[in-house]
Amino acid sequence: MTLPPDMPPPEGQSPDVRLVKRLVVVLTSVMILGVIVIIGLLVTQIARSPAPFALPDNITLPQDEAARAVTLSRDWVLIVTENQTLLVFDRRTGSLTHSATLIPLNGPEQGQ
Repeated sequence: MTLPPDMPPPEGQSPDVRLVKRLVVVLTSVMILGVIVIIGLLVTQIARSPAPFALPDNITLPQDEAARAVTLSRDWVLIVTENQTLLVFDRRTGSLTHSATLIPLNGPEQGQ
């Protein structure tokens, strides 16, 4: 923008312009610090994330049973077999703690 020839150039900045410049500098600094903090938090939290659940090595299914589904918890492993049996194993020891047979609500002929 050019000034008209009859207007002298401003000698100093008006207080409003100085305030806006200071606000821009402060807000930019805060945004930069915020991005640095967020990146730092993401890096530390990702590094601290727990390892994914792994199936224990010492779980053995009973004879004539094949796993159809597996659910992992902190304390136990639940396995649904092809014969519609629920087997609950201890997560640390791998020993069978509970067993239950599923019975379809609509009868055995409609349960498949």
